Amino acid sequence: MNTPDYIFETSWEVCNRVGGIYAVLSTRAASMQAEHPDKVFFFGPDFGEHSDIYFKEDKKLLKEWLSAFSRQHSDIPVRIGRWKVPGEPIAILLKFDALWAKKDEIYAWAWNKFQVQSHAAYGDYDESCLFGYAAGMVMESLYHFLTKGKGQKPNFCMHANEWQTAFSVFYLQDHCPQIATLFTTHATGIGRSIAGNGKPLYDYFEHYNGDQMAYELNMVSKHSVEKQAAHHADCFTTVSDITARECKQLLDKPVDIVTPNGFEPTYVPKGKDFDLKRAEAREALRKVAGEQLGGVVPENALLVCISGRLEWKNKGIDVFAAALDKLAQKIYHSQQLEREVIAFVMIPYLDRAPSRKGRVSAVFVPYYLNGHDPLFGKTYYDLLIGMDVSVFPSYYEPWGYTPLESCAFHVPTITTSLAGFGVWAAQQKDQYGVVVIERNDSNFDQVAEHIANDLLRFDRLPKEEKARARKEAAAVAKKADWKHFFKYYRQAYDIALKKRDKRINELQNPRLL
Repeated sequence: MNTPDYIFETSWEVCNRVGGIYAVLSTRAASMQAEHPDKVFFFGPDFGEHSDIYFKEDKKLLKEWLSAFSRQHSDIPVRIGRWKVPGEPIAILLKFDALWAKKDEIYAWAWNKFQVQSHAAYGDYDESCLFGYAAGMVMESLYHFLTKGKGQKPNFCMHANEWQTAFSVFYLQDHCPQIATLFTTHATGIGRSIAGNGKPLYDYFEHYNGDQMAYELNMVSKHSVEKQAAHHADCFTTVSDITARECKQLLDKPVDIVTPNGFEPTYVPKGKDFDLKRAEAREALRKVAGEQLGGVVPENALLVCISGRLEWKNKGIDVFAAALDKLAQKIYHSQQLEREVIAFVMIPYLDRAPSRKGRVSAVFVPYYLNGHDPLFGKTYYDLLIGMDVSVFPSYYEPWGYTPLESCAFHVPTITTSLAGFGVWAAQQKDQYGVVVIERNDSNFDQVAEHIANDLLRFDRLPKEEKARARKEAAAVAKKADWKHFFKYYRQAYDIALKKRDKRINELQNPRLL
């Protein structure tokens, strides 16, 4: 098996916590560092003080290279340091503002070389693609520095995550083909958009055409860059069998390998420290809930949460709200619930007043929980550990980090069959702590009813059964430890390096027509 000597990896979420990809990369970093100590380099955009929450600059790292690069490309400021996550990998943050003046030139190059249609670009397309292009320039320079004077060139792999960094694939294929390229789509843009626009993704799945839907949904440029990266990268991957099906149908490109998302267990406290952290979290949650709701929250309150991006349908926020309403009605009519339910809706930008129905309350947390929010001043993990149950009833969820994180912190979780993690978890033994609800295009009410009943059931479980659910949730997470899942990346690197060798051989020895 071919193995890389150096790994470059890039994402918009390197040292920039926005969504689930941050969790993927930041938890995988320790496993990568263990196998390739300080030969793993993460590249991300530099957002100054915001980046410094996650990034610690070290001006001694690669000092000679940085000095040379800065002289040659003074218009692309670069900082080098460590990503403040387990493994502390080297992180290289860059600014790309200077490339705006060359945008049209870059887009013309992308069209001529890779048929990327940038003419319909809008929103975050421009800054994403310019960042990817700039990252490719930095990688090319670092590659030549690290291989200078070496006869036998070491193996380099570059891994781009999502369409936002796809231009780094194009740049390296054109300017530095010695680097093997990998591209991962964590969710196809068209699949997410179909689902988010209220169209039935699953009932008519085989009849959707990605290019046609890109025009209909005004996503021509984003779809184009994602599709061409999938076709041109040396290895194309995605995170679940669910999304692999999407890639084949909507991008006209089967994936080379599925690389499921794992978790890094060092994030989870152990022993007495775990108990202490859980108690602190519950106290903080009850305190804030009491302040928001105007009353004291009892110690035995059932603390429930949902979290993720503000995608009302895709993330199942709508069905969660309906489930809480059904739960309140059930309690009102039968008084079945022994404890008060406090549901924490941890969705950035979803800012609503708290609500209370009988004994079911909702508290909205509209912030990224990075330890600097004005409500808690704690990280998401610092609060997740205090929950009794989590609910993630996704309609569109290629993998589903939130239920996996929940399990890792010993919190029983409810998810669906439309989440990659849900499909995987349903195949595991001893998954008493994970409820996987069958979901499709037409059973919204049944899913909401299922969730309400599951919460009632959990409330009535004997103490020992609740302990069992927590224990088995943690056991499921252990099966998704990166030490088990990183093998898929080794295979992906091997595929990319073999494809690179074939590609370079064809470039050096073109066939006669």
